[in-house]
Amino acid sequence: MFNNLLRNNAIVAGVLAFIRIYLGYQWFTAGVGKVTGGFDATGFIQGAIAKAGGENPTVQGWWAAFLEAVALPGADLFTFLVAWGEVLVGIALILGLFTNFAALMGIIMNFAFLFSGTISTNGQMILLTTFILVAGFNAGKYGLDRFVLPYLKNRFFQKQTVEETVVKQPFEAH
Repeated sequence: MFNNLLRNNAIVAGVLAFIRIYLGYQWFTAGVGKVTGGFDATGFIQGAIAKAGGENPTVQGWWAAFLEAVALPGADLFTFLVAWGEVLVGIALILGLFTNFAALMGIIMNFAFLFSGTISTNGQMILLTTFILVAGFNAGKYGLDRFVLPYLKNRFFQKQTVEETVVKQPFEAH
């Protein structure tokens, strides 16, 4: 019942638009700050790895191993992906363009930040993003998804005409 309300109600679509725009603004401003402020993920990654040790570790060993083996050697790539990922997720959520994909990428980044021992607003953003993901198309109903998704569906997944679906019979010899 609640799922149906999230997916089909026009009033809920309006509420989701506010949540979507709020989240988009949070992502966009954080990303622009990183892009223009000389962000470098190396220090963040090293800090997260350090949080895996000690008496009360806040980062699990498996995540620290991933950070040490993959993220730290590729820190330049992760710097680029985080900064521009935040900007693009923010723009997409604000505009309501590819809303579900943007929300999915945002929630993945939030979980990565949580796994790295950063609390901040990540929990709140995960909760709000979950509503957007569960709502599906309704979350972007009052955004560009309303126009773009039907266009793409019609353009690339057109229904076949009757003539195309008729199975041609093989030649029968008499």
